[in-house]
Amino acid sequence: MLGRDERESSAHALLAARAQGWSTEPVELLDLGTTADTLATVASIADLAAVVHLGHPEQPSPGLERALLEGSPSLVVTAAVPVEPQWVWVGAGGSSGGQVVVDEAGLRDCAAVLRGLGVHPRLVPTRTPVAERVALAGPDGSLVVERSRVPAGFTELPDSAVLADRGPVWYGLLRARDVVPAFTAPAQVWLAFGPYDDHRGSLQPTLAVIADAGIDLQHLRSQASLTGPHVFFTSFSCPTSAVLSALVDELDTRGIAHRTLAVLPGATFEPGPDRAAPQWAGEL
Repeated sequence: MLGRDERESSAHALLAARAQGWSTEPVELLDLGTTADTLATVASIADLAAVVHLGHPEQPSPGLERALLEGSPSLVVTAAVPVEPQWVWVGAGGSSGGQVVVDEAGLRDCAAVLRGLGVHPRLVPTRTPVAERVALAGPDGSLVVERSRVPAGFTELPDSAVLADRGPVWYGLLRARDVVPAFTAPAQVWLAFGPYDDHRGSLQPTLAVIADAGIDLQHLRSQASLTGPHVFFTSFSCPTSAVLSALVDELDTRGIAHRTLAVLPGATFEPGPDRAAPQWAGEL
């Protein structure tokens, strides 16, 4: 069985499942409720997995990182796949003068493009039926929806094509496992940890352990924690599970709490994550 978060695009999640052979059924995935409910359900039911939005394998979604760490320790994301965006901007009779109705997944994926077009969308829950969205948009309004869900009488508007310019949407397979998956070829690993003695400068010794393991972090993010001032989320390429095992053994030896949140097979994930264009002090 395969499910998804209630806020996720059913069309994109199903494409991801079919692309990786996670599902061959021509039906929508199970709606498992909120993100917390989805994780709890996957952890409690054998042979149930969920398709989740990753952000990017090298730069995870902060919401997913946190949800995984707050969920059952058995949960781990075990695969990643890119899906070409299916979003289109459509209107009845070519009109785009009224409200632009978009759901949560659509706004997540298309917000920057819509802002660039000067659009101020009306947000609706992903569960909202298309017929209700049409009614909310009114006769002069328009919708941002998946191509497979375009209502009768609606056609693509002139700027619709730019919604696909942002690149693919990355999804992963969330499963409950007794042990972290073993791998003999490179994989992207998401590792969360909390220093054993969280004080000013306490991060440095932990980073030294990671560096000594020969690992180059591609992502590092801190998060306030109820059990201490900070937890840290990382993402990095790891050559084999033996290297990962040696790292976590050393973390255990030093009393550093940790969890492996994802093991995503693959040496590279193209296209890469969104890149900043910094302007440093002294470069004026």
